[in-house]
Amino acid sequence: MRIAHVITRMIIGGAQENTLLNCLDLIDDFGDEVLLICGPSTGPEGNLLEQQGVVSAARASGDVRDESSHSDAGAGQWATQIVADRLPVRCIDSLRRNIHPWHDASAALELRRVISRFAPDVVHTHSAKGGLLGRMTAWQCDVPAVVHSVHGAPFHDYQSALARAFFIRCERWAARRCHHMICVADAMTDLMVDAGVAPRTQFTTVFSGMDVQPFVDANLQRDGIRSQFGFRASDIVIGKIARLFHLKGHDDLVSAASQVVAANPNVRFLLVGDGLLRDSLQQRIDSEGLTNHFVFAGLVDPSRVPALIGGMDVLVHASYREGLARALPQALLAGKPVVSYDVDGAREVAIDGVTGRLVPAGDINGLANAMTMLASDADRRQQYGRAGQSRFLEQFRHQTMTRYIRQIYQETLDRA
Repeated sequence: MRIAHVITRMIIGGAQENTLLNCLDLIDDFGDEVLLICGPSTGPEGNLLEQQGVVSAARASGDVRDESSHSDAGAGQWATQIVADRLPVRCIDSLRRNIHPWHDASAALELRRVISRFAPDVVHTHSAKGGLLGRMTAWQCDVPAVVHSVHGAPFHDYQSALARAFFIRCERWAARRCHHMICVADAMTDLMVDAGVAPRTQFTTVFSGMDVQPFVDANLQRDGIRSQFGFRASDIVIGKIARLFHLKGHDDLVSAASQVVAANPNVRFLLVGDGLLRDSLQQRIDSEGLTNHFVFAGLVDPSRVPALIGGMDVLVHASYREGLARALPQALLAGKPVVSYDVDGAREVAIDGVTGRLVPAGDINGLANAMTMLASDADRRQQYGRAGQSRFLEQFRHQTMTRYIRQIYQETLDRA
């Protein structure tokens, strides 16, 4: 197949890692011709392609030729980068995350030109802006199979009523311009169906895949990581992996931390990620007298995440909205119990009393009690961690994800 993936930014994030692995699997396991189309990866989250070190230098000044393009597919595709020497990437500068009429119109025109020249069998879109413009242009180009992945809905309860209604209308409009949609959790399907975006028959759940082995082996690096950050053998390390951004729940974690530390002074918190809230969080931690209990790891290369989880004893995820946070299955694959707010797809992996504890969103006391309980009970931590690892090892392999997704492509093409 010839497959074009469209996503707004290739920053360091779950949807982006999912997309990159999917692209590379399609090439390696199925021999497909794949083009990744994205906007500039701006922002404090970092550039995934650069961080992973998989982007090679251009083979010529300016653009480089996509040598995999068939001569009978048109004029041939030009790409600005080649990922891992096999995945062409086309960066469209006007494809930006924020709404901007001039940029959006320019991005739509460029998307249509790129898609027309590549002549794909499948266009697979991701993210709100990439999904809207990508589906619209692919539909206009009569692409046989247009598929969209819902990693997280663009509408939520923490928006104004006007903004929420606007984004729902946009999603309904875009849903009529694609053949099928993939959700990373059943909860995402429920959310989209309940909002009237599309009928349930238009959705399939495929869990977001990853390279599972580094997480299974994470504990091999436990001592080194704990030594690096100054953790003692007696410390109970509770980690959080998320951008330091609004609605990610860092303020709630700091609020709950005071109760946890009062009950167990050996608890330390490791925050992995960076963002615009870094300074305000540090000030709050200092004002609460928790400076010695928090460590900021900052923005890290994704390849270091398994080792960091290996240094933890518990992972907490207090986000108020998320399709299905990759940090939850990653921790479980490493045999670590999880504490999570009960939002979106979290309950599909954070199974209360089985793989961790599930807490109502915003329940600071509940969050504190769950962390305190696990910090004081090593046997239960091991029990929950083992249960999670055995349940989700095969389910979250990226090869499993790609196999299911490619089956959706084939079924959609067969219907076409």
